Amino acid sequence: MSETAAAIRAEFTKVRGIRGTFVALLLFVPVSVFIAALGGWSAKGAIESDSPGLRSDFTPEQAGLDGILYGQLALLVFGVLIVSSEYASGMMRVSLLAVPRRGRLYAAKMTVTALAAAAVAAPVIVVSYLVTQVALGSHGSSIDANGVPRALAGAVVYLMLMSLFAAGVAATARSAVLPLAVLLPMVLAGTQILSVIGATKEVARYFPDQAGMRMLTVHSHDAYTGFAVLLVWTAAALAAGYLRHRRWDA
Repeated sequence: MSETAAAIRAEFTKVRGIRGTFVALLLFVPVSVFIAALGGWSAKGAIESDSPGLRSDFTPEQAGLDGILYGQLALLVFGVLIVSSEYASGMMRVSLLAVPRRGRLYAAKMTVTALAAAAVAAPVIVVSYLVTQVALGSHGSSIDANGVPRALAGAVVYLMLMSLFAAGVAATARSAVLPLAVLLPMVLAGTQILSVIGATKEVARYFPDQAGMRMLTVHSHDAYTGFAVLLVWTAAALAAGYLRHRRWDA
């Protein structure tokens, strides 16, 4: 086994062995599916009762992807903890003894972050979509409806990149407190509020989460632009994280 493969295998072992990190990863599953079911059930009731509370732009296809926007919070926590837990506990020194080349260790950790996020996200996104359609009943849509397969694939890439972005920010900060204090409010409400204020609406479109959300918008005309913007944010976070990791004990 090559040194890189061994480093990746060791990082997978850490994910399973560190309880907080593993729980954060697994929490993505119930949160996403529960919100998907609740959203579909609520929308069905609103449609059948002619409720004015139903969004004017509601579509069953897009509703099937709403659950993961809340589930992603768990993956952001996962991305932060997979890096910050080693700095906080001092285990990073042990990891560097096992893998002295810092670039290799950092690459292995980020590879595992991406693979773990994608492996969990892919089936959950499909299940969440189907759960929403079942909850919608006769108002639901199919998984092969126009634009849906592309949006589902975009959602997987979006979640993977956001997890890497969180990991890069955590590596830069070398802690969990600051990244979580910034990222969770930002994704939960911050950029959404900015996106509806006239003075900040245009700028908010280029925040990582707002840009990336275009990737999972079923009828988006600029999904690839959103992907490019999020990719730049992610690359910048990973580069900054690597520079800090390289000088960790300096």
